Amino acid sequence: MLQIPATHPSLDQIRDAQTALRGRVIRTPVLSLNQAPIAQLLDNAASVSMKLELFQHAGSFKARGNLLGLDRLDTDERAAGVIAASGGNHALAVSWAANSQGVRAKLIMPKATDPIRVKGCKRLGAEVHLVENIAAAFDEMNRIAAEDGSTVMHPFEGGHMTLGAATLGAEILEDLPDIDCMIVAVGGGGLISGVSSAIRQAKPDCEIIGVEPIGADSLSRSFEDGEPVRIGKVDTIADSLGSPAALPYSFSVARKFVNRMVRIEDHLMVDAMILMRDTLKIMAEPACAAALAAATGPLREALAGKNVCILACGSNIGPERFRALLAGR
Repeated sequence: MLQIPATHPSLDQIRDAQTALRGRVIRTPVLSLNQAPIAQLLDNAASVSMKLELFQHAGSFKARGNLLGLDRLDTDERAAGVIAASGGNHALAVSWAANSQGVRAKLIMPKATDPIRVKGCKRLGAEVHLVENIAAAFDEMNRIAAEDGSTVMHPFEGGHMTLGAATLGAEILEDLPDIDCMIVAVGGGGLISGVSSAIRQAKPDCEIIGVEPIGADSLSRSFEDGEPVRIGKVDTIADSLGSPAALPYSFSVARKFVNRMVRIEDHLMVDAMILMRDTLKIMAEPACAAALAAATGPLREALAGKNVCILACGSNIGPERFRALLAGR
């Protein structure tokens, strides 16, 4: 059985995880933006590429870690099923991974969740319960798990989620060996902890920059305080990046390998969503556009002369939600 790291994933563990996932996840493409109109906004950079992980199963990078998490369940745990609280891409990824392995899945989702995500989970066979908000979703998840023994699938905290994201980082480095700078959107920290551990261990001089909305900056504040912190309120349009807290495992890995964090305002994500729609014909949710928003905004001058990769981490957004966000710009 694949070894799940207790600390940061080693390069051997990452290679083993790639082997375990081979043929089960999509090796998503890297798109050169050097000839695209976006390049005009990043004309200081030596080269600009985008890793299109939104084309992954279930629409996001989270498919990788959830498959690894399900792989480690024993027979009794599989029989009891899995449960998760999420209004974002994690819910779809848990539904997809559980469906692929014949495991029962329950999802506790806020009533305000984009209907396309709720329908997607149900279509994949998950049992969906809608509650008032994400805090209530976690409470209900914990209550049900205690009653029926289902295994909780956390959206970002755990060695399997970081290891799954590390396979994504390894792919990026295989396709872009000359990369100087990697820009990654941050929700809870599972994605950037994995991507940074894979890239920095193999290429220590590559700069890893995390991007958070100003209204959901738990990892930025944690870096500043030197320990995981909980923020008082989440206030951002990027619901997939709306973690109210950093947690010990993903924080410790990210702190070891991430060079720095930047904060962006919501309107920059909307601008990047429009840019991706108009130039790449991609309908991106705010989280998917966050790394590009930082690259074309506060990081633009800092990218001069660098070979840059922007991670489009995932996107599950319905047309009504997309239009509403653009209309509120």
